[in-house]
Amino acid sequence: MTVTRGPAPGELIVRDGDQVAQVFAVRAGDTLWIFHDGIVHEMAADTSAPRRGAHAQGSLTAPMPATVIEIKVAAGDAVQRGDILIVLEAMKMELPVRAPGDGRVKAIHCRPGDLVQPETVLIDLSPPEARDDAGPGRAGG
Repeated sequence: MTVTRGPAPGELIVRDGDQVAQVFAVRAGDTLWIFHDGIVHEMAADTSAPRRGAHAQGSLTAPMPATVIEIKVAAGDAVQRGDILIVLEAMKMELPVRAPGDGRVKAIHCRPGDLVQPETVLIDLSPPEARDDAGPGRAGG
């Protein structure tokens, strides 16, 4: 059996003798989602790999061609690691796009019904804002 990268991000081509299968794999936090033959498999991802910080920052992109089904947040919303931000549909399966860490929704670049391609930016996140009353040297009351 051989596994090679396909042309789309997250796409894998699995060859076993004369059989060829197309598989999509997406890592979201500590979860590995594998899409094959109309079935979604959820697995714990390898947590021994270096991890990002606890705060989310940057852009979340579409892992594969999909349709935006639902947007569960708005610009300015605070989110926590694991919160579902957007729900996509691909290959007749729903794929929740989760926050990779704590943060704040900076901007949303899609709407329900949009068809998105791999690496299309869906949402921008920024780190959570520091509280104004938590700074050192502030007078207490």
